[in-house]
Amino acid sequence: MTQPQQPGTTDPVLAAGDEPLSNNSDNRYFGDVLQARLSRRGFLRGSLATAVTAAMATSLPLASAFAGQSQRGTGPTLGFTPIPTSTADTVVVPQGYRSQVLIPWGTPITGNYPDFAPDNSGEAQAQQTGSHHDGMHFFAIDGSSQDGLLVLNHEYVEPRFMHAAASGLALDSEGFPQNEDGSRDPDQVLREMNGHGVSIVRIRQSANGQWDVVRDGLNRRITARTPMKLSGPVAGTEHVRTQYSPDGTMTRGTQNNCSSGVTPWNTYMAAEENWAGYFAKQDTEIDRRQSRYGIETRDSGRWNWHRAKGGDDEFIRFDATSHGASARDDYRNEPNTFGYMVEIDPFDPDSTPVKRTHLGRFAHEGVIFAPAVEGKPVVCYSGDDSRFEYIYKFVSARPYHAATADGSLLDEGTLYVARFNDDGSGEWLALAPGENGLTPENGFADLADILVNTRSAADHVGATKMDRPEWGAVDPATGHVYFTLTNNSKREEDQLDAANPRAANGFGQIVRWQEDGGQEAERFQWELFVLAGDGNDSRDLAGNPLDEDALLACPDGLCIDADRRVWIQTDISDSSVNDGIYTPFGNNQMLAANPETGEIKRFLTGPIGQEITGVAITPDQRTMFINVQHPGANTSAEDFAQGQYLSHWPDGGDAIPRSATVVITREDGDKIGA
Repeated sequence: MTQPQQPGTTDPVLAAGDEPLSNNSDNRYFGDVLQARLSRRGFLRGSLATAVTAAMATSLPLASAFAGQSQRGTGPTLGFTPIPTSTADTVVVPQGYRSQVLIPWGTPITGNYPDFAPDNSGEAQAQQTGSHHDGMHFFAIDGSSQDGLLVLNHEYVEPRFMHAAASGLALDSEGFPQNEDGSRDPDQVLREMNGHGVSIVRIRQSANGQWDVVRDGLNRRITARTPMKLSGPVAGTEHVRTQYSPDGTMTRGTQNNCSSGVTPWNTYMAAEENWAGYFAKQDTEIDRRQSRYGIETRDSGRWNWHRAKGGDDEFIRFDATSHGASARDDYRNEPNTFGYMVEIDPFDPDSTPVKRTHLGRFAHEGVIFAPAVEGKPVVCYSGDDSRFEYIYKFVSARPYHAATADGSLLDEGTLYVARFNDDGSGEWLALAPGENGLTPENGFADLADILVNTRSAADHVGATKMDRPEWGAVDPATGHVYFTLTNNSKREEDQLDAANPRAANGFGQIVRWQEDGGQEAERFQWELFVLAGDGNDSRDLAGNPLDEDALLACPDGLCIDADRRVWIQTDISDSSVNDGIYTPFGNNQMLAANPETGEIKRFLTGPIGQEITGVAITPDQRTMFINVQHPGANTSAEDFAQGQYLSHWPDGGDAIPRSATVVITREDGDKIGA
């Protein structure tokens, strides 16, 4: 008998996918480093405005916290008229540009190609684009800029919009329908699981400039249920043995896929970010492999997938409680199989995705590769997107050779974590057996133990605590590495450092550095590219407050195009957008910046309640793809119950809002941003 549906609520600790703060180390904070860096030059310790204004007045050289404009070139053009902020329920682009909505959540792309409907089944969702579009890449077919595979992540789902049965229930963006006894309907859970993961879809541009889905054998859905291989030092160890994979070589699914990456051998990397909240665990003692990632003693998960009626194994694996005699008899180790970068070959629909464990286990925002050099190691960078977490770099043990390169290069090498110093220098600290105190005597048995406990290893070696490291990008000409630090409202006055200079940092910043030598170097020099914010509580590369055309908050997505324009996307939380300190910024947006002069212009604004994320550009730079994620997420539970959604984008009328990709082109057919 079908039970009446009632609202289920997510544990507040897990709300919005954020992990509970789990870094209790004594490592220095980035804000302390920046404040000390300014103080070293005799500046007063005080407000950001006082300290930075004093710093800028002295025209500091490259070694200052801001680079200034001296010794800089002209950089790429920003040849468009900036647009104002917006609160409208639409996408706005500059004059001379046009936009097209493509593959909204539920678009049929494979299998029987079932049409989207609010009451679709879990099976139908497995054949449609997932929800909450995020990082992506355009893989050109035969070098074409009009025909290719668009591969995109789906970070999470909004259950209230997925189930027709939720109509009339008072659900917020994290709420979900459940039965009176607390169980979940299995097909609803199936639909949510299939809404996660990755979509691979062939798209083609027609003569009239429009892009369309092509029904093709390469189209594919990868979900929270897809079998995955484990590779690298953690694979096959006791850390990842489960009832599903007693030998610790396999797992199922990937979820909370945020940003992405593209390898030099043209495969796709999907990040596993805030995965920890999906697991319930009732054990009273939880070791650091899980406690350091925010897993606490609780009988609930983010959406209680483990409570799906029927007790199917693919659902109960989200209960990580020790039920059996050993790890092979339950899923106590299931969380240890998440937190990695997942490699996917988009051109082989029969291939099994691979979780590359040597890139570290944490809340990966994504991964960015430095340009590969024949005969040199492969180098890539990744941020851990949680408050007070770290930035990492991996250097392969074997050199790159284009003719033979594949993912095995990511299974051997050295993982490093960053320490930022007051004087503008930095160093990469090796997370390897016997180095920097990572010994059995200090609790790190071997390489696999270090990697499955990446955060704890980084704590131990003294990495710098950052303000939520998000996306990164590498300048193809200079090798500068950029990282967005989106915000950190939890940072206190005594937790400041040079790269994280503000307490209660609601606005965020972008830091960049240059390696001392090749990309594989173990030291670097860093500076701030921009301090986001409003009015006097912001600074551009020259140290001046941002003007109206450049105001931004919470930088998140990041991309540098072939001409070196820096594209910046923002993610003010749906619970805060257009409210309080965020009122001046309007809806989330996308801006372009000149890496030499620091000039910033607003290029795009999105609809209500969303974040702008994901960016991909065709080889000829004449088409750009961006994603609009979770429009209408700021609809209150009360308004949802009445069917009154704050956004109806992209379909309009009284439709439910849907995440979607937006295609941007110029009316004159020229390069984007030029």
